[in-house]
Amino acid sequence: MAKPLQVEVYNPNGKYRVISTKSMPGTRWINLLIEQDCRLEICTEKKTILSVEDIISLIGDRCDGVIGQLTEDWGETLFSALSRAGGKAFSNMAVGYNNVDVNAANKYGVAVGNTPGVLTETTAELAASLSLAAARRIVEADEFMRAGLYDGWLPHLFVGNLLKGQTVGVIGAGRIGSAYARMMPVTWKRASSMDEVLREADVEAILINCSRGPVIDEVALVEHLKANPMFRVGLDVFEDEPYMKPGLSEMKNAIVVPHIASASKWTREGMATLAALNVLGKIKGYPIWGDPNRVEPFLDENSPPPAACPSIVNSKALGLPVSKL
Repeated sequence: MAKPLQVEVYNPNGKYRVISTKSMPGTRWINLLIEQDCRLEICTEKKTILSVEDIISLIGDRCDGVIGQLTEDWGETLFSALSRAGGKAFSNMAVGYNNVDVNAANKYGVAVGNTPGVLTETTAELAASLSLAAARRIVEADEFMRAGLYDGWLPHLFVGNLLKGQTVGVIGAGRIGSAYARMMPVTWKRASSMDEVLREADVEAILINCSRGPVIDEVALVEHLKANPMFRVGLDVFEDEPYMKPGLSEMKNAIVVPHIASASKWTREGMATLAALNVLGKIKGYPIWGDPNRVEPFLDENSPPPAACPSIVNSKALGLPVSKL
């Protein structure tokens, strides 16, 4: 028989049983749940990614809702298990939900939450940081210094690209893309197609990806980096995360960071709060917040949050009412 997973329990006599598959930043999300009569069980197992079998064991025979992570495979098996346990709510601690089979959730009547609105500026900041670091070869220069190789200024030492006055192409100029464009020291305008972006962009030798790993063919990228030393890339996400394709880590013209675009303290604590309130709101029968990108009322620590679910991606499919607040 499999060894039980380690959990930390808050408010053991709470009426509603809520599972968090990971410990999350901050304490407000914990307090909000236990104040509303939830028994909260946080998995503290020393595993980066829990398996489907692990999560089924956490759900057990009775569970009202689960707060999960984008590394988990939420499909037919897990939604079926959650439904059998009486659960009607699951929330990703993420804006994306490509790890979630929403159709399976609909089949079992489970509301799927996500956390948009809180990570726009933080993600855009990292994309801008990667752009500047790649253009000016910051990581290469840092490694050079730490290796004790610097013995004086040279005219050709780590010459990079100047971005000021250039046109940067942004594929997907939604909330994050638009915030990124505003942060960059460049001229910008909206294009009608990807072809137009690629045709008009001046900076074609720097590729930044802070969206989804699979949008880039990493095998092709490695070959391109080898063949074009002046081409540079900054990646926060990867095609087969958490793994990189062979050769990518050896590329000096690539900056790779471990999916940290949303990793500011305020943002991650806010994501935890929104995920918890999605689950709590569904348990309590609250309606859906009218604008999932306007989340400030949920994050104000000096006031109680609105009686609403911040963001449920399948609310229309489940026929859930919209808040009039």
